[in-house]
Amino acid sequence: MRRNITLSVDDEVIRKVRKLAVDRRTTLAEMIRAYLNRLAEEDALQRELQAGELDEGFKRYSRAMGQRRWTRDELHER
Repeated sequence: MRRNITLSVDDEVIRKVRKLAVDRRTTLAEMIRAYLNRLAEEDALQRELQAGELDEGFKRYSRAMGQRRWTRDELHER
């Protein structure tokens, strides 16, 4: 599903980017769409890499705690 959005951009920026779009044989809207898609993909990749690094850290620094033999009541005894 596609949605429309409204942006406020300086006239000079619009003029320059429209010229770029013509030079690249595309449209301003398509350039914005491509940029937003790329941004979303890069963010997803970055999050995936960070999750992998976190998993590696857990694996590397986790230690065996031994068998737990206490009960909840024993832990909260006063």
